Amino acid sequence: MEANRRDWDRRLDVHRRSAFYDVDGFRAGRSTLRSVELDDLGDVSGRTVLHLQCHFGLDTLSLARLGAVATGVDFSEPAVDLARSLAAEAGLEARFVRSNVYDLTRALHEQFDVVFTSYGVLCWLPDLVGWGRVVGRFLRPGGRFVIAEQHPLLECVEEVDGRLRLAYPMLQRQPFEVVSTDTYADRSVELPPIRSYQWPWTVGQMVSALIGAGLRIERLRELPVATWQRLPSMTRDEDGWWRLAGDPLPLLVACRAVKPL
Repeated sequence: MEANRRDWDRRLDVHRRSAFYDVDGFRAGRSTLRSVELDDLGDVSGRTVLHLQCHFGLDTLSLARLGAVATGVDFSEPAVDLARSLAAEAGLEARFVRSNVYDLTRALHEQFDVVFTSYGVLCWLPDLVGWGRVVGRFLRPGGRFVIAEQHPLLECVEEVDGRLRLAYPMLQRQPFEVVSTDTYADRSVELPPIRSYQWPWTVGQMVSALIGAGLRIERLRELPVATWQRLPSMTRDEDGWWRLAGDPLPLLVACRAVKPL
């Protein structure tokens, strides 16, 4: 977890300046929330929303613009500092808490109408059952949990000479050790090499963690779209999603669950 936190600390400056995050567009009023999560979130106006692993808060602040009483959580201190600065600059009411997912019960004690997380979050967590318990702990009875996430299959394939092939196993207990010198938000920037760790959780493990925490799954979707160009042959459609020709594989998974009354 500490190695991963250091990795995200070093990505921040590239991310805040990148076209991928388009901070200037957000300042001008653009929402960073996408159609997939908005469909499952529904109307958040007046609702308390807890956003886990919020990075530097653009989605949290976009929720606040929709009228949510928003709280964002991230383990990177510089990311949380930037989120607070952007909130003040935009005149938006949002709270940001610096914590990793598993220690959050030490910092927050209330429950929320909605718990939300999205895009590239689960692979950084070593304990999915514990993650599910945290989601259940912070969701009030009758509340809704929403996740939109990269499909684990996308993380296990690579493209060579225009062909997709399985490069990494999906069914293993140990994390992948990754030494990277770039970041998805801007591949042109070379960063100092750093080691991080990622876990190949399956859709079944995600769903089982939520069910084990007492949630009821309302909807589960696997979709042929991605938020960034993970593979060279991907092209961008008119809605801004990245796709493979012919949509042969699920690239995104979206799940909505509720905590029974």
